[in-house]
Amino acid sequence: MSRTATLNLQPTLTPLSDNNRLRLFSGSANAPLAQEIARYLGMDLGPMVRKRFADGEMYVQIQESIRGCDVYLIQPCCHPVNDHLMELLIIIDACRRASARQITAVIPYYCYARADRKNAGRESITAKLVANLMTQAGANRIVAMDLHSAQIQGYFDIPFDHVYGSPVILNYLASKQLEDLVVVSPDVGGVARARAFAKKLNDAPLAIIDKRRQAHNVAEVMNVIGDVKGKTAVLVDDMIDTAGTICEGARFLREEGARQVYACATHAVFSPPALERLSSGVFEEVIVTNTIPLPEHQHFEQLRVLSVANLIGETIWRIHEDSSVSSMFR
Repeated sequence: MSRTATLNLQPTLTPLSDNNRLRLFSGSANAPLAQEIARYLGMDLGPMVRKRFADGEMYVQIQESIRGCDVYLIQPCCHPVNDHLMELLIIIDACRRASARQITAVIPYYCYARADRKNAGRESITAKLVANLMTQAGANRIVAMDLHSAQIQGYFDIPFDHVYGSPVILNYLASKQLEDLVVVSPDVGGVARARAFAKKLNDAPLAIIDKRRQAHNVAEVMNVIGDVKGKTAVLVDDMIDTAGTICEGARFLREEGARQVYACATHAVFSPPALERLSSGVFEEVIVTNTIPLPEHQHFEQLRVLSVANLIGETIWRIHEDSSVSSMFR
């Protein structure tokens, strides 16, 4: 069974429940995470009616006055992606029409992030399209966690706070007191992420897996750059989707002499056949966060789920009080 852990953060300002200008609402994508965030902030989620018509259209109504309020909407755009994205846009529009002073979309998992540039002609940059949709719907600010590419922030002409889930994972790894660590990037594109992760693990050495992708969700490992023999390898990525890349990398690290292999990722997308691959015994543990809800049937023995509720709650706190968010990660 998986275990759930939280980052030990404590609010340092007066309870936000005393501030009548702040309102916290949740979409349907990850209600348990939203409830945890609300508990951290010492307040309740705002009342909202959500309905579906027979043809699948969604209806949203805010059930309290938010005129002149600062509204924070919590909604990861996870599976079913289009439904949850559309629901977020409708809630933003409802809050705008209800005369909210400022609307902040808190998106623990930002959808369509992998289509962030053009690799060929006649294709859409959907990460930019989603940014346009949120802005046009009426969002005044965006909070997102561990974007697939940091450049997505540049697609927005409104304030954007990029929050990292690494403090939660690092806190958990530190509690395990692992020895002979080497942090491994599963591909060249993730080197910056892995390097920053390694630096916060007492400047652990870094290794890189060189691979060539043959098609979407199909990867072939070619080589490993760095020494992993006899070490505890920590594979770091922003998400695990079908788990093909990270599992192929783990098997290659074993062949190269790694003693243990841990997988760390913020977003547990877990599209089939991810569960079969991850539970095959190639990992000691698969460490993820709860930005995306995982139903019980997606849990397996090696899975460890860490909560980012305190981290997101503290981010909301600091934004609302006009204090620094970036200082949380120094």
